[in-house]
Amino acid sequence: MADAQVIFDDSFVLIRSSRAAGDASRGIDGERISEARRAAPSSAFRASPDMALRLPDKWIWDFWIVRERGNHHVFYLQAPRMLGQPALRHRNASIGHAVSGDLRSWRVLPDALHPGPAGSWDDLATWTGSVIGHGGRWYMLYTGINREEQGLIQRIGLAISNDLVHWEKHRANPVLEADPRWYELLDHERWRDQSWRDPWLFRDPEDGSVHALITARSRLGASDAAGVVAHARSLDLVRWDVLPPLTAGGDFAQVEVPQLVRLNGRHQILVSCLAEDHSRQRLERLGSPGLTGTFAFSADDLFGPYPSADGPLVGPDGPLGPLYAGKLVESDAGRWHFMAFRGDGDRNFVGELTDPLPVREDADGRIVVAGPAGTVEESP
Repeated sequence: MADAQVIFDDSFVLIRSSRAAGDASRGIDGERISEARRAAPSSAFRASPDMALRLPDKWIWDFWIVRERGNHHVFYLQAPRMLGQPALRHRNASIGHAVSGDLRSWRVLPDALHPGPAGSWDDLATWTGSVIGHGGRWYMLYTGINREEQGLIQRIGLAISNDLVHWEKHRANPVLEADPRWYELLDHERWRDQSWRDPWLFRDPEDGSVHALITARSRLGASDAAGVVAHARSLDLVRWDVLPPLTAGGDFAQVEVPQLVRLNGRHQILVSCLAEDHSRQRLERLGSPGLTGTFAFSADDLFGPYPSADGPLVGPDGPLGPLYAGKLVESDAGRWHFMAFRGDGDRNFVGELTDPLPVREDADGRIVVAGPAGTVEESP
C-alpha cells in the first residue's frame, strides 16, 4: 500500500505515491492517482499499488485515450461516489478528462462534457465516445440519453475542440442514429433499450474518410445473439452514412465499447461483454460458462471479416479481479499496453482504472496481457 502525497499548484491537485519504507529509495514515483482541484488537502487518501487513476469523490469507468504532443489525454465516464449503488452511475454520468506523460501519473483537467439542458437530446447523461483529429481541430463523438425517453434510446452526438480541453457541442446534434435497415430499434420484447452507443473513431488510410464503430444490435436473429459492432462513414464527422455491421451476430447479446487498432500486422477490434450476455449458441459451441471481459476480433483486412474470439484477453479471476471496457494503448516508445476499469459490470465495481499492463502476442498471434508484478494474464 502506498501513502499518498498531495501536490498543489494553480491548475490541479496531483496525488502521487511514495512507496513504503522498505522501498524508500524509489521516493515519489509518480505512478498513482489524481483528484480534482477542489478537493481539500485533508482528502488525501491511500492508493492501491495497482491503480492508475482514481478519484476520491467520483467513480470512473469507460474511457478513451488520445495522444497529443507526447501526452496521453484520457476521457472517462464519471459519477459521484455518494450515489452509493454502482448501478445508479449510468444515469448520472458525465465525461471527465485527465492528462499524463507516462500513463501512470495523471493530472485532472476540467470536465469535458456534461448532460445538456432540460429538454435536450442528452439531458440525462453523456456516455462513452472517442476523439480524433480532423482539419486541425479535435472531434469527439459521444453517446447521449434523455429524460423524456427515460434513457431508453441512445444516440450519438458531436463536440469540437481546438485544444482538447474546451469542448463545444455541435448544433446539428445528434449527428448519428441507428438505421433500422440493419440495426434493432427499441423493442422491449427483444431487449431492454435501443443500443447505439460507444462510438470509436478511426480513419481509413486509403481515402482519408472517417469511420465509427458502434455498440449495436442486429434486428435479425435470436435476441441473446444480436450483439454486433455497427459501422458508419463520414467525410466531415457531421453527416454520416450508416453501413452494415463489421462483425456478425451469434455470440453475444451485446458487445460494448469497441476499439480498433492495428497490432503486429493485423487489425484488432476489442469489445467487452458480461458473462450473462454470452449467447446460448456460443456457450454450446465452447462447452464452458461465459466469462466477463474484453475480447479481440482479429482480421487481416481493415473492414473484415472479423471472426469471434473464444476467450477474454484477461480472465476475471486474475489479481486485479474482473477487468472491463479494456483498451490497447500505445506508449510514446511504441510499446503496447492494456488498460481497463476494475469491475464485473455493476458487480465488484471499484470505479478506477488499472495501470498500463504490457501486452505481447503468442506464437498463434493471440494477445497476451502481463499482469501486475510480472504475472501473466493468459486468455482462458
